[in-house]
Amino acid sequence: MSTTVDVPPINHSTTTIRGPARTSGLPSVDVPPPELAHRKHVVIIGGGFGGLNAAKALKHAPVRVTVIDRRNHHVFQPLLYQVATAGLSPGDIASPIRWILRRQRNARVLLGDVQSIDTAHRLVVMTDGVVSYDYLIVASGATHAYFGHEEWQTIAPGLKDLNDALILRRRVLLAFEQAEKATSAAERRRLLTFVVVGGGPTGVELAGALAEIARYALRHEYDTFDPGDARIIMLEGGPDILPAFPRELRDEAEQALRQLGVEVRKHALVTKITPERVDVGDEQVEVGTVLWAAGVRASSLGKSLDVPLDRAGRVIVEPDLSIPGHPEVFVVGDLAAYLHQGGKLLPGVAPVAMQQATHAARLIGADLRHQPRKPFHYVNLGNLATIGRAKAVADFGWVRLSGWFAWMVWLFVHIMKLTGFRNRIVVFTQWAYAYFTRQRSVRLITGEGEHAS
Repeated sequence: MSTTVDVPPINHSTTTIRGPARTSGLPSVDVPPPELAHRKHVVIIGGGFGGLNAAKALKHAPVRVTVIDRRNHHVFQPLLYQVATAGLSPGDIASPIRWILRRQRNARVLLGDVQSIDTAHRLVVMTDGVVSYDYLIVASGATHAYFGHEEWQTIAPGLKDLNDALILRRRVLLAFEQAEKATSAAERRRLLTFVVVGGGPTGVELAGALAEIARYALRHEYDTFDPGDARIIMLEGGPDILPAFPRELRDEAEQALRQLGVEVRKHALVTKITPERVDVGDEQVEVGTVLWAAGVRASSLGKSLDVPLDRAGRVIVEPDLSIPGHPEVFVVGDLAAYLHQGGKLLPGVAPVAMQQATHAARLIGADLRHQPRKPFHYVNLGNLATIGRAKAVADFGWVRLSGWFAWMVWLFVHIMKLTGFRNRIVVFTQWAYAYFTRQRSVRLITGEGEHAS
């Protein structure tokens, strides 16, 4: 069903700040170029897959666009695990947002930490200023979910940005260095035990990469122990790993992990995590490193919209991705709970965010042309997951692949989706080197603190 939406304009001729932003004393940083001042203002929160896709889709629209992100770079999140496991450098999978949008004349980029959204006055409130909008696209994504055990976060870091990846890389490589100095076999065994919590794509990819590091990349490099003796355990609380994949591909992935030496445990609910131990039911596992890949929690920005949220904090959006009572505000990606396609929640993957962002941008164009809005419909282009060298699974609906051919498809898709020709060439070269040598080229332990890079 199509609907025509009338979105009243905001007056940009004044810098008066009303509502909560005025009481905070924050200045307006909405200073449009004179040649664009008369255009409708579209503010996009987030420079991830959703935010960038929305900005690019508005390139030729008669609007001015402002992209706000707390970091100055876009990260290709599907390859974060490769940074965490020393396969790639941070710069190989990240690009400055300003550089990506450098040729888009109607786009402006602001580095800022968004604290809240004032829908009544159409203001985005940052820590150091406010920005007014005519349309708003919220693509702020999600963070790690520890299911009520936030104290686990420092012990079992997740993987959502480059800082996370560098923390994981440091911890993994330090575990082997500490094992070299261990004074007892029991202590060395503990240090060489790695637990990955979560059996989704990230967990599977992390576990497979850790096994390859231990079995191949670090082989013959230590004097007092064999890195191949490292114990990699993947804990999945549900009945299956990769639950979004068909049964035969789940079984293929599990078999591939076991061939690499990974202990795959299903129906394994974690009840306690300490720096040296993970409790799984009544069992206690002595560990050196714990990596978290078990769940996500929506961005806290959803709360400031004052609309219904689901249990994970996602915004329950309308069929056109807008929020109730505010057709000028769209929520896309991991922050959106879209329940209008068969009643099932859409997966929290990049293609969903990208398609939703493009759709929101098209609806803004439709509004400006006084055309009716159309509801969003997600087209599943397929699911991919890699287990290790020459091993992957791929589900495209009409065809299912596993093994070497699926891995080649995975390589091609990820290289083509990377931002920038330079990154594609570098990543392809690194992967080719790793394939023929089984080496990890970025095995650097850098930084003195957890957040150092």
